[in-house]
Amino acid sequence: MYETSFKIRHECPYREFSERFPDVTIREWHHHDCQVLELSSTTAPSEDLLEEIQHIGDVLHSTTDDDGLYVVAQSCKCPIEDSIIKRFQNHSCVYTPPTIYRQGWEHYTVIGFDESDIQGVLQDLDESREIDVLSKTSIEKRQLPQSTLFSVDRLFAGLTDRQLAALRLALDNGYYSQPRDASTKELAEQTNIARATFEEHLRKAENKLLMNVEPFIRLLTETQVSDILGTRSSLSSEIAKID
Repeated sequence: MYETSFKIRHECPYREFSERFPDVTIREWHHHDCQVLELSSTTAPSEDLLEEIQHIGDVLHSTTDDDGLYVVAQSCKCPIEDSIIKRFQNHSCVYTPPTIYRQGWEHYTVIGFDESDIQGVLQDLDESREIDVLSKTSIEKRQLPQSTLFSVDRLFAGLTDRQLAALRLALDNGYYSQPRDASTKELAEQTNIARATFEEHLRKAENKLLMNVEPFIRLLTETQVSDILGTRSSLSSEIAKID
């Protein structure tokens, strides 16, 4: 089997929206004959953007402030029966949601059970659209559940540029090594911000990463937790006997 990620340009309201507002990322899930859209940005939204969001669909949830934008909406602008996802089905490929719209591109990930299936999809789409293949990976059947669970966008959702920069600086300088090769004081000295501010960026980044992976940790360990807790319980009992 093969997992392939690619981006394309073609006529679509959401793609055009992401081109006009390049700081916004749109994630799209299909629900019956509608789409559920998640719009996010780490910059303060403009008045034009807020006005356009009201026309993209029915807003179900909205949070906007100086730290950015997060909106969930429902829309029916792209008919599913004529969508690219139908092309995937025609070539026996499995679509891995969500579709991601960013800076005028649509991002898709699909799984094909034969290399010819992937080639058929790409050739079909390339006939009338600009397309760029980002990755193509051979996977084993036992890897399929894990490979479809997560995306880089979901992992880093909500992190600001400053928080990502703080993480990168910490990683580059061995802050997460055991023992640590650098302290937050030393890391902050490499920037133009105070130590307390740097530590706040780093802690918020760590917290957001952990919260983003929480549902996947729970899913992947669902059948293991009881065994792990049971082991700990037994160990605690043995320690209690010794005491």
